[in-house]
Order: sequence, then C-alpha cells, then structure tokens
Amino acid sequence: MKIRRMLATAVAAAVTTPLVLLSATPALADTKPSPASTQKPAAGEDEKPPTLAELKAAVELAQKEYDAAVAEVAEANAAVEALDKADHPLVVAASDAKKAAEAAAAAKTAADAELAKAEEAREKLAEDATDEEKQAADEAVATAKATAEAAATAKTAADTKAKDTAKALEETRVAAFTTLGLAQKVEKAAAKELAAAKQALADFEELGQECTEDKSVTVALSGPKKVTAGTSALFSLRVSNTSEKTFDEVEAYAFAAALPDSIEEDDFFEEYITVEWSSAAHPKWTEVTEENDAVRVGSLVKGGHADVKLRLTLDTKTPAGPGVVFAVGAYENNDGSCGFGEEFATADFEILAAKGDKPTPAPSPSTTTPAPAPTAGNTGTTQQGGSSGTPVTGGTLAATGSNDVLPQLGLAAGAAVVLGAGAVFAVRRRKAGAQA
Repeated sequence: MKIRRMLATAVAAAVTTPLVLLSATPALADTKPSPASTQKPAAGEDEKPPTLAELKAAVELAQKEYDAAVAEVAEANAAVEALDKADHPLVVAASDAKKAAEAAAAAKTAADAELAKAEEAREKLAEDATDEEKQAADEAVATAKATAEAAATAKTAADTKAKDTAKALEETRVAAFTTLGLAQKVEKAAAKELAAAKQALADFEELGQECTEDKSVTVALSGPKKVTAGTSALFSLRVSNTSEKTFDEVEAYAFAAALPDSIEEDDFFEEYITVEWSSAAHPKWTEVTEENDAVRVGSLVKGGHADVKLRLTLDTKTPAGPGVVFAVGAYENNDGSCGFGEEFATADFEILAAKGDKPTPAPSPSTTTPAPAPTAGNTGTTQQGGSSGTPVTGGTLAATGSNDVLPQLGLAAGAAVVLGAGAVFAVRRRKAGAQA
C-alpha cells in the first residue's frame, strides 16, 4: 500500500476514464453513466472519501462496463471475420457483379468482332454484287452495330455495378475495422478503470477504520515556480499541530509528478521526479521510495510546527510542462490514537526543457540553509524534524477534493493523497501491533 501508487492509480482513473471511455462512442456516452469512483460533487459540496459500499458499487459498475466492452470487441471482430467469408451478402453481391461485368465485357468483345466482320464482308462485295446482296450486307452491319452498342451499354452498366458493389464492400470492411479498433480502445480503457476500481477497494479494505481524517494536522508547501529538467530544486514543507495536545509521532507523505500534455496517454504518471527530504534533526538526504515513503517529523507539541526540506530531482527526460508536489500529514500517539490530515497541500511549478545532456548537480545540505534548531523560547516544536519562525508561503492548502491549481486533477488527487496517507499509516500500525 504505497501513496505514490495510490495517487497515480486514482488520479489516472478519475481523469482518463470519463474522457476516453465515455466519449469513445456516442452510444456509450449517451447510455453509460460515469463510474461512482469518478463522480464529481455538486457545486459548493465538499468531496468526501468514498465509502466501502460506494467502492464496491464502483467495482461492480466497472466490471459491467468491461464485460460490455469485451462483448463489443467480440461482436466487432465477428463482423470483420464475416466479411472474409464467401457467403456474406456483400461478398456474394460483389462477386456476382464482377462476374457479370466480365461476361458483359466478353459479350461486347464478341459483338465488336461481329460488327467488324460484317463491315469487312460489306467492303469485300464484288463490284457486280446485286442490290439484294448489298442490302443484306448493310442490314448485317446495322444489326451487328446495334448489338455492339447494346453490348457496350450493358458493359458500362455492369462495370458501374461491379465498381459500386466493390466500393460498398470495401467501405463496409473499413467501417468494420474502425468499429473494431474503437471497441478495442474502449475495452482497454474499461480494463484500466476496472483495475483502478479494484485497487481502490483493496486499498480501502487494507486501510480499515483505524485512523480517520483530522484537521488538526496540517501541511504547507512552497518552492520555485520553475524547475529545469535535469536539475534539482528545493521546496519547503511545514507540518503543524493545531490541536490542544501533543502528537507523539508525526509523519508527512510527499509525492511529485510531471503532468502529461494529454490525459489520454497510456503512462499517465511517468516517475521522472525523485523526491528526497532532510531536516535539522535528519540532515542526511533521504529518498522517498515505495519502501521508505514517510517523512519522519517526530513529536509536535500543541500549536507547534516542524519544517522539512524537499529536494526534487528531475530526470533529463522529464517533459516540459506543468509539475506539482502533493503533501499530507499524519500522526500517532502513545495511547493508540491516530489520524491523518483532512487537508492536503500542493505546490505547482513549471518544468522547463533540459539544457544539454548532463543534469545540473543537485544541491547538497552543505550548500543550503537548514531549518534552524528550536530554541528555549520556541516551544512550538521539538528538536525532531526542526522548526522555523519563518512562515511557509507560496503553496496551496486545500480541503480533500478541492484544488484550484490543477482543476483536471484536484478532486481525485487530493482524495487519493489523504486516503493513501491513511492507508500507509494504518498498515504500519497494524504491522507494529502484530510484532509487539
């Protein structure tokens, strides 16, 4: 259960499916509703994490849509294969028309030959031929000429019919293959939606009901507005405890992504960006990975906060365009109580194309200014994680499901971040309890 995977899966499913699957054909768009997992709230209504019943319903709906898409592919494939069979009506019609055209061409050739023969016979009449002989020759030429003209007319008609039936057959083949290709795209999108729905359900079931959302643990992000591919950039993360009690163990979860130009791309979230974190208590840069996904903040007294540095390193192949950092907090107390942030933070930035082939060296802790250690007069934070009296600004703090910076991703992304943090936190607690 990893927040990176959860976020990518939830966002990709929520954003791509309505546009790819439901707009694939007018019939589907008119008759099939959006899956429950991707429904947007009404204006002014807060997005809430889905319930178990809603997730099960989403899986059921996605399964039905996938099954229907598979059936449509089978039907479209059968239509394509039928056009290769000799007994298909259009194939029969095209074959008969071709044979008729060939017969008409042979008839015209024969009629032309007879006309030529009649005209030659008339030309070879002896000078002393009788009037009856001349009249018979003229009549033979006229008859042959009429036959040749009729044969030419018949050939033209047969050729036209053969051309039209062949064209109809070809157009039907093209339409059948087009329908098959579209059905296959719908099936592919439906398969992705089904997989995402099943994963969301599995994530929820693994999460259980141990920890709930808590508005007392908040996060804020800030950083540069432009980052060049192949370089590193520092962002600031502040985690705060706004409650009236101390949080014994606080963590934060961060994820960064380069957003694609088109939401129809197969690889919606390419992992071009590496995220590392460092703090006064933990000055060594630590990479956020699938196995080490938490930023360890430590304890936070009531009203306190801790500052952490995030270092984003962009691969040279990172595509130019929009980028974003997400973050959410979570806590666990010695008495067993726990919670994860009701609100998540985002910091958007522009990714600039890489300059040259070699990436710029990443900044090191020795060349950056660490968050200052707490002093005796600063009781808002503990040594763990560091603290700062300078407000962190420039990021975006949003309630679950609300994100004005990224309207295409906000609802699904925020919900996925919060749900993912809770899942990771709950699983870690269960594992710790099992080992106790």
